[in-house]
Amino acid sequence: MRTGYFYSLVFALLTSFSTAALAAPAVKEAGNVPQMQEVTSKAQSDKVNLNVADAPTLQRELSGIGEAKANAIVAYRDINGPFASVDELLEVKGIGKAILDRNREKLEVN
Repeated sequence: MRTGYFYSLVFALLTSFSTAALAAPAVKEAGNVPQMQEVTSKAQSDKVNLNVADAPTLQRELSGIGEAKANAIVAYRDINGPFASVDELLEVKGIGKAILDRNREKLEVN
């Protein structure tokens, strides 16, 4: 009985080690370099330029901006030309003061 219990414990211990080794994340050495460049370029420009950004970028980066509002911003820019200031965003249908105030720090016009 004792040897059977001992072998069961050894088997459970070895099984847990092999499971942990299989579940460990793999390290990619070559794949890390492009990701680091992507992160640094994102850190350099953390503001969204209203005169250049496309609809998916506006939707992804701005709070309270869905697909319809992002498309409305791009359409307004196409019709009326580039934005002169961030406050001009209030002229876009569906964009109110609350949305503008929530995103003011993320926006720029150049």
